[in-house]
Amino acid sequence: MSLPLTLYSLVTRMMQPLVRRKLMRRALAEPLYGEQMDERFGRYALPKPLLPRGRESPSAQLADARPLIWIHAVSLGETRAAAILLKELRLAMPTMRLLLTHGTATGRAEGEKLLVGDDIQVWQPWDTPAATRSFMNHFKPSMGLLMETEVWPNLIKSAEAASVPMLLVNARLSEKSLQQSQRWFSKSLASLAYQALAAVYAQTTDDAARLASAGAKVSGVFGNVKFDITPNHEQLLQATQLRQTLTKPVIVFASSREGEEALFLSAVQALPEASRASVQWLVVPRHPQRFDEVASLIQTAGFTVVRRGAFSARAELVEAKQVDKLRASGVDHAIWLGDSVGEMAFYYGLSSAALLGGSFAPLGGQNLIEALACGCPVVMGPHTFNFEEATRLAALSAVAFRAQTLESAIWQALELCRPDGFEPAKAVSFIAAHAGATAKTVAAIKTQLSCLRIT
Repeated sequence: MSLPLTLYSLVTRMMQPLVRRKLMRRALAEPLYGEQMDERFGRYALPKPLLPRGRESPSAQLADARPLIWIHAVSLGETRAAAILLKELRLAMPTMRLLLTHGTATGRAEGEKLLVGDDIQVWQPWDTPAATRSFMNHFKPSMGLLMETEVWPNLIKSAEAASVPMLLVNARLSEKSLQQSQRWFSKSLASLAYQALAAVYAQTTDDAARLASAGAKVSGVFGNVKFDITPNHEQLLQATQLRQTLTKPVIVFASSREGEEALFLSAVQALPEASRASVQWLVVPRHPQRFDEVASLIQTAGFTVVRRGAFSARAELVEAKQVDKLRASGVDHAIWLGDSVGEMAFYYGLSSAALLGGSFAPLGGQNLIEALACGCPVVMGPHTFNFEEATRLAALSAVAFRAQTLESAIWQALELCRPDGFEPAKAVSFIAAHAGATAKTVAAIKTQLSCLRIT
């Protein structure tokens, strides 16, 4: 073991009590963080899966011939990308079993929807030699697929020791992340991890160049699988029904992050009364644990809060009597709060324009693809380094628009709400023009499996 990896492993082992304490604190707001916590440290209540043919011990009497494909999707965005990939993987490999891991509660909750049959879902092991080795020994996956950015030194090393080929799919690496990985200590760890990957399939040529600089063997540039998204049809239908009952367009501040809501509320307050009242404002925070905090911010700013959580999951709000009731209580002067998870298609379908959260503070922005797939144009701030290519292409196609401040973004969004401000079909066509990465990725994965004689 190299000196940097030895030191890193020592630090991650020493941090385990702090990690457990942090998870317990987070569980106060998000209870899922407190469930199956031992999985984080390589201890599993689940029985060991039957091993795929070719990986069982000579004495094994029974073995499951189906390949166990491990997908690691750390958070909500990666899990949604994994869902797109998984749908095509199941079609191409109907006998596969899924091992799905996550690092966040929102990712795990979303990932649970993807499980069928005897699929397995557990937490990502904390990156110590013992926990990652235990994970590999317990589950013995046929192959590991890491979504987008999740490269952990001990996880990769333990996979290599267990002869589990690891692929980084839909891979991206920002210039900022590359620079951080090239510092002396980080460079050694990054190089060790990236070089041990069996293949890397990058989203863009720029990502490919940065990944190669970090030490990865880039085997293909396929585009972004998120362009293959199919928005939830039922949610879009609900949104269309509600939209037809409203007297004014909706502007959504989508996936807003801490610090941005206060700027947004201040900017809305500063608008002339006619402009402020010409649209219905909707805020959807990125993190569920902040729903109550954002509700308080809205009230402190002097607005009435109408929470999505007060409506049923199937949107009885579409009924005219509910709309009339809300209007009577002052909804036309309120700010709506989207305090639900997994309903972004509903929020985007309801809206005439979206402000892109995470892009008005130096956080790198959120994914704008789902908004465009729903026909909703996007106004983004100056900080979109996490999604450089997607935002660049969208801006070139005039389906997304750049603003330097939240105040100017709001004015652009108001312009998009005009009757002739934007044609939704233009955004949908943009998404269709950049689709196809999923099919290429699945074909490459099947080739890798064939080389290993796993089908």
